[in-house]
Amino acid sequence: MKAMIFTGGLESSPRPQSALKPKALLEINHEPLLGMLIRRLSEAGFDDIIINVHHFAARITEFIKQKNFAGIRIEISDETDLILDSGGGLKKVAWFFNDERPFLLYNLEILSDIDLAGLYLDHSCSGALVTLVVRKRESERFMLFNDDMNLYGWENNQTREYVMARPPTVRLDRYAFSRIQIVSPRIFSLITERGAFSLVELYLRLASDHHIRGYPDNESIWMDLAKKEGLLEAERLFLKN
Repeated sequence: MKAMIFTGGLESSPRPQSALKPKALLEINHEPLLGMLIRRLSEAGFDDIIINVHHFAARITEFIKQKNFAGIRIEISDETDLILDSGGGLKKVAWFFNDERPFLLYNLEILSDIDLAGLYLDHSCSGALVTLVVRKRESERFMLFNDDMNLYGWENNQTREYVMARPPTVRLDRYAFSRIQIVSPRIFSLITERGAFSLVELYLRLASDHHIRGYPDNESIWMDLAKKEGLLEAERLFLKN
């Protein structure tokens, strides 16, 4: 199975470890974050992985070469010259997802012990274009779903900004996006955006005509390492893993 790791989100966030070290290589219990995620993806059956890089691209690439992850194919998508955001980054690597099978997208700044193999199977049986892992938690931004977990819209809880993909004629529930998702390769034929754009923008544009669904996950460990003290909390929670 194939997966893409987005490494960019951590770079603007302060960390207790050296600012001279790529955030992707900061350590949790003496294991670099990127190495930990690659190991977890491999254990779930994802052995064909592409990683987008921009900040400290050479350091991250060298880490991959030196680590020599046995049995895992790892490709690098270099965005050093132009940061493309999540949507543009995915569009750039369409060539990698050429086997007509769903694939996983995972933000490196997220740590979770969700059952990724089970998530992949659930998506494969759903017929959905996209399956978004979501949960009930505090957030500034929410995705809006109906009772069947079909995506209807998005809201910013602080600015009261709304983006609706469908007319809000039914009761909607608010969920925060966990930045883990399974995507059908059919999406590449639907992308008309150019340059840098976010996947959330793309999903909201497509949701009125395509099956984009939420996958509630309120039980697994989940944390955002872009938050203050995130690495310290991660070391505590993942100490036995």
